[in-house]
Amino acid sequence: MVDRIFAGVLLIVTLAYTVIAFTAIRAPFQYDPLGPESWPQILSVVAILCLLFILWKPDASELGVSKQTWFRLAATVILLGAYAELYEPLGFILSTLLFGTALCAMLGGSILKSLIFGFATSVAGFLLCVTLLGLNLPEGELVEYLHKQASGLEEGVS
Repeated sequence: MVDRIFAGVLLIVTLAYTVIAFTAIRAPFQYDPLGPESWPQILSVVAILCLLFILWKPDASELGVSKQTWFRLAATVILLGAYAELYEPLGFILSTLLFGTALCAMLGGSILKSLIFGFATSVAGFLLCVTLLGLNLPEGELVEYLHKQASGLEEGVS
């Protein structure tokens, strides 16, 4: 029963998303067959199909989630919200480092392993997005401030 309730609620949200995907999202020009208009449409259709399958044939087992799991789920949602808020001011690398480290530590990693994971994912993610995908990622206000301070010191020296 829990599966059907979840699928029903999510189906309502997905139908609203589908309306937006097919009516509101318009790109000025289509530079790619799977451009900015196509991905939300494909995602919405696949999500509807998956949710209809869950409604038609739900899982037979009961939902037995421990309090620790609910706490971790809530903490992950809070971490994602904090990541979204800190993304612009701190920049991609620093915000991803903090998020990855906190998430890894919350899931049982030691502090050292969590820091290594956070550092590796932030740097690898940055390099992947910038070099391979050609995306412009925010540096963050802190890095911009340090650049200004460094350029001010260079001007004062010469």
